[in-house]
Amino acid sequence: MMILGVCALGVLFVAPNFLSIKQAESLPSWLPHKQLSLGLDLQGGSHLLLEVKVDSVLKESLEALIDTMRTTLRKARIRYSNLGIDGLAANVTIKDIADEEQALQLLKSLDSSLSVDFLGSGNIRLEMTEKTIRDRRTAAIEQSIEIVRRRIDETGVREPTIQRQGQVRILVQLPGIDDPERVKRLLGKTAKLSFHLVDERQEPSVAGRVPPGSILLPSNDEVGSDGRPRMYMLKKRVMISGDTLADSQATFQDNQPVVSFRFDTIGGKRFGKATTENVGKLFAIVLDNKVISAPVIREPILGGSGVISGRFSVQAAQDLSLLLRAGALPAPLTILEERSVGPGLGADSIAAGKTASMVGMAMVIAFMIVTYGRFGLMADVALIANIILIGAALSLLQATLTLPGIAGIVLTIGMAVDANVLVFERIREEMRAGRTPISSIDAGYSRAITTIIDANVTTLIAAVLLYQFGSGPVRGFAVTLAIGIVTSLFTAIMLTRLMVATWLKKTRPDSLPI
Repeated sequence: MMILGVCALGVLFVAPNFLSIKQAESLPSWLPHKQLSLGLDLQGGSHLLLEVKVDSVLKESLEALIDTMRTTLRKARIRYSNLGIDGLAANVTIKDIADEEQALQLLKSLDSSLSVDFLGSGNIRLEMTEKTIRDRRTAAIEQSIEIVRRRIDETGVREPTIQRQGQVRILVQLPGIDDPERVKRLLGKTAKLSFHLVDERQEPSVAGRVPPGSILLPSNDEVGSDGRPRMYMLKKRVMISGDTLADSQATFQDNQPVVSFRFDTIGGKRFGKATTENVGKLFAIVLDNKVISAPVIREPILGGSGVISGRFSVQAAQDLSLLLRAGALPAPLTILEERSVGPGLGADSIAAGKTASMVGMAMVIAFMIVTYGRFGLMADVALIANIILIGAALSLLQATLTLPGIAGIVLTIGMAVDANVLVFERIREEMRAGRTPISSIDAGYSRAITTIIDANVTTLIAAVLLYQFGSGPVRGFAVTLAIGIVTSLFTAIMLTRLMVATWLKKTRPDSLPI
């Protein structure tokens, strides 16, 4: 009963693949409804190779360090000059000899991961160690992969492949995607959100000169009288950063698409404090170094939420809310390689795979019937059950089926009857030795099983190693091969033995038609 139960479950789990996606999703939740996930080469889609600009992370760290050094030295009333970045280090010159030791101790306390050296003549150098550089680059790559995964998941793409390739690259494969340009736009945006006070001490129009502690940024969509983007002079200090956002959603305000946002507890307190202390001032919302809007703070905003308005389309508002929910990339991404696979090519591949599978199965079925007669027919029934179980396992595990995966299934069809061939040949030998039918069958199965397990386990080890060390198509082949080995052992040894035993019990033959 257990053997028949497993086969029945196989039929149940593979059945949704013969329905449309809408029909499968409408099935009751207690029924299996998962279908085979087709890879990029079978259903079409996009292949992207991205590069993470990790050096920008190091540069931002150094810029933040410079600001911290400036604040620290000013609070201690230590006069300095030549504060700036040199390669992967920050340099500063202390003007008074009497302040050198105090400055050195203060700067050493800023970051334990930095190497702080006194070069003489008041010059102090803070440099990143090799371990710090390596750790920050690794963290940037891992965080970028996670953010890319979140952004892709928000678009609803099923079974994307997102994995690290080399030192600073990310491979992204998106099966069945119908709007690759939108995904490229989403991945190409860093989505770094920050809130700054507008520096009203100086007009942007005279800004070849930017006061210390200020930055000059263009508007995202406002244009000046000269046809160029309007410029805003902002205070460099970030009042609130986007990493404290808890949620963002596209919505409407005055019949215009806007993006509502909500901070977490810490961000809400900072937002409330900033708006309370700066009522009447302009508060700029900056996304990727562009000012989206700069409204006046009319009253304290204590609820920890707000609205980003601009000249958004509905799609732009949805994309911006998606980016803010997923989080900002730690470093910009550039697209090094892009390939698209049309669904027509995938359909041709599926058709070719089906043809190869059907031809292979037909030849194996004919061979077994011609060679072993009734016993060969039983092996063919087990072979069909094996294919059903492979499809059921792939559907249940939601493993992605690729073209090499189809090759693995075709190979499994040929390998699936090997165990039966070994058993049937052993039964023939026992019959020629003068044993009775029941004794011959019992000896055939018991003596062949060791050889069968040895042969299949070694192949299974190879499949596991292919999956462990391979990637993409190699893994697809390894998955179907491994599943096929397990299911073929079950059908060839247990299912065929059940059919043979049932036939023997009913007919009690004097000789075996094998």
